[in-house]
Amino acid sequence: MSPARAADSAQAAANAATRVSSADGVNVARIEVAQEKAAVLREALPWITQFHGRTVVVKYGGNAMVDDALKSSFAADIALLHFVGLRPVIVHGGGPQISALAEQLAVPSNFVGGLRVTDDAMMNVVRMALLGQVNPEVVGLVQDAGAPAVGVAGTDAGLIQVRPAVGPEGEDLGLVGEVETVNARYINELLDDGFVPVIATVGRDADGRERNVNADLAAGAIAAALEASKLVYLTDVPGLYLDFGDVEKQALMSEVSVDRLERMLQDDELHTGMRPKIRSIVSAIRAGVPQAHILDGRVLHAVLIEIFTDEGVGTMITRSLDPVVPPGAEMRS
Repeated sequence: MSPARAADSAQAAANAATRVSSADGVNVARIEVAQEKAAVLREALPWITQFHGRTVVVKYGGNAMVDDALKSSFAADIALLHFVGLRPVIVHGGGPQISALAEQLAVPSNFVGGLRVTDDAMMNVVRMALLGQVNPEVVGLVQDAGAPAVGVAGTDAGLIQVRPAVGPEGEDLGLVGEVETVNARYINELLDDGFVPVIATVGRDADGRERNVNADLAAGAIAAALEASKLVYLTDVPGLYLDFGDVEKQALMSEVSVDRLERMLQDDELHTGMRPKIRSIVSAIRAGVPQAHILDGRVLHAVLIEIFTDEGVGTMITRSLDPVVPPGAEMRS
């Protein structure tokens, strides 16, 4: 063989070796990615096993309702919960949408104790925003993610029966309702038939009048009526804080007992907008719901991270500080 041909053969062999080496590197990288995914699934398995067949009520709100990426992430989370055997129920309000429509129609917005004062004009706005805009959109998102969602109004089949609500100091709130009863049988029938219920929080009082129902409070009442295993709130903050607003002292609480939460309510330690959520959580846990969660809805896949990982995200509220942990899972640190 001539020197030139020998050199060409050597170069070809070197090139082939480089290609094999590169291919091996790609394969190793792919395997490592696959192993990471498998580890995530393995970590989720005890939680999937524990909550299989259990009802989870998710109050959908905040930025998760307006950011396209977050909306898709939320819908994918709900679809996954459904397909691994949980029974998710979505409860939604639509504060930003109601406020935007009210401004467009020149209807004033006023709040007392975190609750929207609702006269006849505002009730029309609430109805249009929740039933005509938000509910169909949420149903469409979940269906696009592959799960069979169905839109439900609180006025359907006596789902949410209410009485007139008043503010913290007895203020007149107009057509605002406080939940008296929930038709849990109706929701369970939808779940048994394989649907994901998406509930818009308008209710009806004993006189047949429609009333605006705070979605945070409605979610807690629905969770209690369904004997749900979890009640989840998506918010625009990372969770519940001690000394919220004091940048030097505020600290995120990863876990808190319902007794501590009740004291925070009584001692007026909570931001006004958080109070309806906390009141709802306290009532739900006192009624038998084992756990509630306040999550940052700005985090992609926050629902999955909270339910299916050992660390979780946000704040978990329990009856005591000794929550039940399934075999194979780790206790939160």
